[in-house]
Formats: sequence, C-alpha cells, structure tokens
Amino acid sequence: MTLTLDELASFLASAGMPCEIDGDKTVTISSVATLEDAGEGQLSFLSNPKYAKELQTTAASAVLVRPDVIVDRPLNLLRTPDPYAAVTAVMVKLHGYRRHPRWGLSSLAQISATAVIGENANIAPGVYIDDEVQIGKNATIYPGVYIARRCRIGDDVTLFPNVVIYDECVLGNRVTIHAGSVIGEDGLGYAPVGEKWIKIPQIGNVVLGDDVEIGANCTIDRATLGSTLIGSGTKFSNLVAIGHGTKIGEDCMFVAQVGVAGSVHVGRHVTMAGQAGIVGHIVIGDNVTIGAKAGVTNSVDAGATVLGQPAVPIQECKRQVAIMQKLPDLKNEIRRLRRELDRLKRDIDAKQQ
Repeated sequence: MTLTLDELASFLASAGMPCEIDGDKTVTISSVATLEDAGEGQLSFLSNPKYAKELQTTAASAVLVRPDVIVDRPLNLLRTPDPYAAVTAVMVKLHGYRRHPRWGLSSLAQISATAVIGENANIAPGVYIDDEVQIGKNATIYPGVYIARRCRIGDDVTLFPNVVIYDECVLGNRVTIHAGSVIGEDGLGYAPVGEKWIKIPQIGNVVLGDDVEIGANCTIDRATLGSTLIGSGTKFSNLVAIGHGTKIGEDCMFVAQVGVAGSVHVGRHVTMAGQAGIVGHIVIGDNVTIGAKAGVTNSVDAGATVLGQPAVPIQECKRQVAIMQKLPDLKNEIRRLRRELDRLKRDIDAKQQ
C-alpha cells in the first residue's frame, strides 16, 4: 500500500490522532523505518528526544514529530501529539500483521476424537491435541504444539511452534504465545521431610485472560491449588518465568528475563524491566514500575517506582549509587586522614619525651 502524506494525515485524524503536515502533502509513503535506516518513500518518527540529532541526517521522505519540534533543514514533517502511537497506527495501515501459512485442518495433525475444534481452524502438521480439548474459532496452531487434556482455548488464538499447554489450562480470546513457551508445567512445590524433598501434587491450572501475548521460551507454573492468573491485555517479552499461584493483573508489561516467584499478587498496569526478580508471597500495587535487575524483596505500594538490590524507591537508589561512586575518593581521603593522624601522634609523643 502507498499513501500520500495528505492521506496519512486524514487516516490518523480519523483514528483520533490530529495531525498537521509541514511540507509537501503529495509525497508518497510505502513503508516505515527508523531515522537511521529510512530512505526514499519511507516514513520515520521521533518519539525519544535523545535521537533528535538524527533529524539532521535522516533520508526519510517524512517524519512524525511532536508539534513543538524544530528542524533547521528541509524535511517533510507530520506533526502530532504522540508520534509513537501514530507510527504504530501507520505501520498497521501500511504493513498489517504477520500473515500465517494456511494449512486448514492438516491430516498430519493428531487430534483426539473428543476434542472440539471451532470453525476456520488453521492447524499445522505435527500438532497434537489431546482428549476433551475445546478450541474456539479462527485458531492458528503451528507445528510441534502440544495441547493436553481438557484445555479450553478461546477464539482467534495463535500458538507458534513447539508451544506446550499442560492439562486443564484456560486461554482467553486473541491470546498469542510465541515459540517454545510452556503454560501450566508443575510449580516448585515440595515438602521438606527430614533431608528429603517430597513432591506436592500440583492440581491447579493456569488461566490467561483475553489479549494476552507471551514471548518465546516463557514458563508459567500451574498453581498447587486454584489458578495461576495472567490478566487480560498483559504482555510478556521472552524468557519470563512466573511461579505457581501468582496472580498478575491486567495490562502489565514484563520485559525479558523477569522472574516472579510463587504466590505473588501483581496489580494492573505494572511494568517490570529486564531481569527484575520478585520474591514470593508479596504484593505489587497498581501502576508500579520496577527497574532493570531490581531485586524486590518486600511489597511495593501502588504507583511507586523501585530500583536496586534490594529494590528501594528510585530516588533513594540514586542516592545510594551516587555514594557508591564516591567510595574510591572517600577511601583515599580516609587514608590521608590516617597518615595525618599518625603524624600528629608522633609529634605529640616526641614533645612528651
């Protein structure tokens, strides 16, 4: 698809994103690229001010910017309050989402006679669907997926290669799970008996709400009792691990290598940056932000931003880091003071003799 800047501006306005053109309205756009990589016929965007210098060198045919951005060179601009949201809408308009291969209902998939498969199923060779599974309409299931007994899966679900869904788990509508992820494996449930660990049966399940997206190679433990819950609209990057019985609210965002232990209650719209680790049996309030590599050992109040190991409010963490950076100078100062003190002691001793 190719659209002029005038057509793109009209499209964005119709989507609730007011947009003004600063330049040639007739310029045509066929794709989207970064400021660094964009060329003729491509649209780029500036959302983060630290990349503003690239406006001076970009070869993009046009750039989405905020209304107050000043560019001191000839450049076609689409001015809009939220360039990031606008470029997302344009990408969907121009490029669309991934188009899946079409297998129909492959004869090389193994599907139990007791499974119920919704209309318009797109199930690849090598898929195994066990007894009493229910799958809604428009499912796309890639090769190597295993869906265990009595799972219930909603409409418009996409399961990429080698996803495993253990027995009795529930997936809502429009769930996407990327390659290699495992949903509903046993949690770390063992009872100490003497010096041995005795396995506790994990008889719960995992429930994913609507519009959840799980990245590649994630693991979500089934609950020992009840359900491990992932709220609607929540998104995981890759290599995220969720412990048994944890309940995560709606519209959360977890970046790669986040680990959450068991029986944690996470509120809605919580962001956890890469490699954050959360101990078990605590509460993370709504709208919390947890910084990269943070080690959270206590409950966090709603709206807080925490960082560090152990995690503390971000301003306190910044003070700690500032002090740590001064430690070499403080060490040298202490050495100097010790030498001065030793000299003064020698002078005093000499005078007393």
